[in-house]
Amino acid sequence: MESVDPETVRTFVAVADEGQIQIAAAELGITQQAASKRVAALERELGVRLFTRAPRGARLTLDGETFLPHARELLAVAERAADSVRGGGRPLRVDVLGANVITNGVVQDFHQAHPHLPLDVVALGHGGRAALASVREGRIDAAFWTRAVPEDRLPREVRSARVIDEPAILVTGAAHPLADRPEVTPAELAGHRIWMPGMAKGSEWAAYYEELERAFGLTIDVGGTTFGGGHLLRTVAAADDVATIMGTRTPLTRPADIELRFIPVRRPTPLYPLSLLWRDDNRHPGLAALRAYLTDRYERQEDGSGDFWTPNWAR
Repeated sequence: MESVDPETVRTFVAVADEGQIQIAAAELGITQQAASKRVAALERELGVRLFTRAPRGARLTLDGETFLPHARELLAVAERAADSVRGGGRPLRVDVLGANVITNGVVQDFHQAHPHLPLDVVALGHGGRAALASVREGRIDAAFWTRAVPEDRLPREVRSARVIDEPAILVTGAAHPLADRPEVTPAELAGHRIWMPGMAKGSEWAAYYEELERAFGLTIDVGGTTFGGGHLLRTVAAADDVATIMGTRTPLTRPADIELRFIPVRRPTPLYPLSLLWRDDNRHPGLAALRAYLTDRYERQEDGSGDFWTPNWAR
């Protein structure tokens, strides 16, 4: 037997409650003939008679009385299923790329500003192309990535907007030669070992720092083993020849028992650009709130003065 059409079941319940097809049809906003056809179709599908027709209306048969509570439950299940997603009933699912990046901190700030909106925060960690596919296929509502893709090269239903420019900062221990500098230029970092372990080859992060290396003659070491942000910072703090680069708002837990220096990088300041991806037919109210939150706070820092640097593929 094929699956039962919910609309025929809804019509059956309405006729059972009203006792007359004409009244049930008016309640459903359909013609009496359409209501009769639905009931007849349901009877054919089930292979039983559900009503006996009488001058005063329609009366349930024994099979109809048996089927009625199950029909009500079927409609209730369908309504609960619709309610689970209707009007943003489910959590807004956002890919923040990683736990120790600015996007995670930004979404935490958004949650504090909108605590009534349920969130499902994930870090898929598969790179921007995978995030783009997840957005296009509706598996996540929004995702951050670094690439600046022209609208005409995005999938037809996907939109993108640049929402974050995160300035870079140099992090050293107290014994590092640059530790007491009030600021440094990218060119002055040439010849110093910059350790950024755990960066996956081919990722957006790797592409960004590879171009930064080429632009300013830097040496960025992505090898070695790291056990999280705390381990990285402890290693930097204990060394006189190792530094790292991080964003000014990277949400790392900084161990309290170590001494670090956080030195602005200027003339130019490297900016790490991030865009938000979403489907333009996604009507989740949480998505609209997230987009408004990000765009209202975004100030594009590239001003043509040469004081900022971004990779060619982000311009």
